[in-house]
This record gives sequence, C-alpha cells and structure tokens, in this order.
Amino acid sequence: MLEDRTTAAPWPAAYPSGYAVVDVETTGLARDDRIVSAAVYRLDARGEVEDHWYTLVNPERDPGPVWIHGLTSDVLESAPLFPEIAEEFASRLDGRVLVAHNAVFDWSMIAREYARAERTAPVRQRLCTIALSKELRLPLPNHKLESLAAHFGVVQQRAHHALDDARVLAEAFRPSLHAAADTGLRLPLLECLPLTEWNRSPSSPGIGRQSSYGQSSYGQGSWRPSRKRPPCPYPNPGRYEDGKPLQQGMRVAFSGDTSVDRELLEDRAVEAGLHVATSVSRLTSLLVTNDPDSSTSKVVKAQSFGTPVLDEAAFGQLLRDVAPASAG
Repeated sequence: MLEDRTTAAPWPAAYPSGYAVVDVETTGLARDDRIVSAAVYRLDARGEVEDHWYTLVNPERDPGPVWIHGLTSDVLESAPLFPEIAEEFASRLDGRVLVAHNAVFDWSMIAREYARAERTAPVRQRLCTIALSKELRLPLPNHKLESLAAHFGVVQQRAHHALDDARVLAEAFRPSLHAAADTGLRLPLLECLPLTEWNRSPSSPGIGRQSSYGQSSYGQGSWRPSRKRPPCPYPNPGRYEDGKPLQQGMRVAFSGDTSVDRELLEDRAVEAGLHVATSVSRLTSLLVTNDPDSSTSKVVKAQSFGTPVLDEAAFGQLLRDVAPASAG
C-alpha cells in the first residue's frame, strides 16, 4: 500500500533539493529517433509533487510505433517542434535531478534533441528508478514500470502515455525515496554529460517542419559526448558462463552494428555495474556482436581467446538482472 509518511531518521543532508520525474515517448530507440511527447512532474526534496507539465512534439518524421504511444501523424502535425518547447522543458529540469525509469534512455533522447537545437539541457545528474529499486532490494518480479507501480499500490491508467507514466513514476518514487532515506542509502546518482556536438552532413536539407512525415529533415548526424567514464568499481569475476547471469565487474566489449545505439547500450552496461572494454583481451568476459562470423579484430581475437560471444538481444535480456559483485 502506498504510504505518505515522514521518515523516522533525519533526512539525509546529502540528498538533492528537488527532482524532475520525466517520461518521453519516441519514434524508436535509435540514434536518429525523435521525441513525440514529453512530461515532467516536479518534486520537492522529499518527493512531494509541486506541479506537472506535458507537451506533444512534432518529430518531423514518421511517428514510429503508433500502436504503443497512440500518437499519429495527424495528431503530431500541428504540435510544436522541439526547439519551440526547449526553453519551457529546460525550465522544468533546471537545478533538479532527472528521475526516469531506465533513465539513460530518457536522458539520451533529451540530450540529442537539445543538441539538434544547438542548446544544452540544464541537467547535471540523473537517477534511474530501476537502479534505485535494486538498491532497495524491492521484491519485484521484473523491472517494468507496472511492477514498480503495483508494488506501491499506484494505479496505472494510460500506459505509454507520457503524462500518466510520469505521474505513476512520481507516485512510486516518493515512497522509494523515503525508504532510501530511512536507511541512509546513498542514492544511485549518475552524472549527465551533455552532447557537445551535432554534425549535419553538408548535403543534408535544412531544418523545417515536414507535414508529410517522410524522411527526417536531419541528415546522418553524429554525436560526440564529452565524457570519460569512471573506472568500474568492481573486480572482474571472469568470463561469462552460458545459462548464468552477468555479474558486476565483468568486462564487456562490443563489435559491429547494433539496433540500439551503441552509446546507449554501453551506458546501460555501465549502470548495471559492468566494465565496458574498448578492445578484446584474455581478460574480456564477453563480446557482444550481431555478426559473430565477421572478421573484425574483436571477433577474431574473441575466437582466438575462446571469449564467449552473445548477440545484442541476448545481452539485453541478461542486462535486466545482473548479479551483484562477489563479496570477497
């Protein structure tokens, strides 16, 4: 049952002074996909709702999985472009920790939209509610939002509607935050580093509204994040074994094209406690590739070392439940 209570222990002084619970619906998961709707619930230091905001966004392209988010081309055609809502969106995020369910995805999509608009989102830290539920050791059957909501007695009314998903998450986050404060848990905050560069190819067309929702008005672009990941805090437990879970500290390398943006996959791995390796060595626990028969240097080395190889889909499944690092 959802409780609205104050904690018995003193509120941790190191906790943030405010949060922005965010949900975005998108045209897909790839690097060039776009936001079609966004919602923000602003919360105070103890997780109480201050206000909320919601907007549709014209993605300037096909809306993608309408059967999921329910937003058709006709609905989105008259919606504002992202640069037109960027300032209002930023005012909702400014000075707050961004909270989302699978926060690395929402942050990546938001950061890219701001990069396209040649602006920077005023977000310095994010908190993933999946990571928080793991830290709290909540007895959830899986890490879906509906499972977190059900655990705290929050009723979901319109799944995959940004405003309702943000509301549900805000209501589930408050008792999670209080549970963390009760035990003095250090919140799993991660740094949000902006994408510093958006490169359009010289031949790409200008930016403009496309009522036909054809190809994106952006050319093939590239984002170059200005960041250096901190070292993995866990020791390497060795190689991945088929049929067993991944374990924190494992060294994971990636090779070849992935359906989900590589940076997003790597961020998910890091947030799960894995070490992302830039090359394959005898210490590599696992190579992730969708083309195990290719002759890339990483695949060739993995074959010579006997390094286990998994495809992206299998790796994604394993990322949902990574075992904690060994105590010893």
